[in-house]
Amino acid sequence: MKVLIFGATGMVGQGVLRECLLDPDIDVVQTVGRSATGVKHTKLRELVRPDLMRYAEIEADLGGFDACFFCLGVSSFGMSEAQYERLTYGLTMAAAETLSRLNPGMTFVYVSGAGTDSSEKGRVMWARVKGKTENALLRLPFKAAYMFRPAGIQPMHGERSKTTAYRVAYRLAKPLLSLLRRIFPRYLVTTEEIGRAMIRVARSGAEKRILESSDIGNCARSPVFSR
Repeated sequence: MKVLIFGATGMVGQGVLRECLLDPDIDVVQTVGRSATGVKHTKLRELVRPDLMRYAEIEADLGGFDACFFCLGVSSFGMSEAQYERLTYGLTMAAAETLSRLNPGMTFVYVSGAGTDSSEKGRVMWARVKGKTENALLRLPFKAAYMFRPAGIQPMHGERSKTTAYRVAYRLAKPLLSLLRRIFPRYLVTTEEIGRAMIRVARSGAEKRILESSDIGNCARSPVFSR
């Protein structure tokens, strides 16, 4: 399997990249982002570009892939709806529309979030924008598209958020996360589980197109998954 990862330098993307590099069924992993990951591996190719809204000049580098794991995302804190929509809906669709044309047999997996508003009409701005993005992705002519909606995420292998406030919050919560995961297994998943679940649905599909935290955990623990 040949896999594209967008956002491999973020906390979730770091975990997904690790799992892809460890999986023996994945032959090529190509990252796309504004900065290099700093990871060295024989499977890994990196495509670094400052503009993630336009892909016309690099289409030759984006074809022939079986799956895309889209882990790019920004916090809505301090943003207007127009700004957040551009960096969430606009950026995601710029990549996805290109990829669906170049790779009609591709499985596309998008990291969304718990509480996303599929109606696009709710009172919470970020949830409306995420819902609009999910709905648009599900309409594209991919082989399959899956929306991952994790609630809480526990980093497992040194993954770190690029957002300072999130890094501080995770550092303070670290002693409690494993305990909370045991108490609330339906709501908290690890970066490792997200990566494994992505590979699982790319390889074998899933019954649902929208997967909440409990579904992600179940996919990751499925006996079909092997490494």
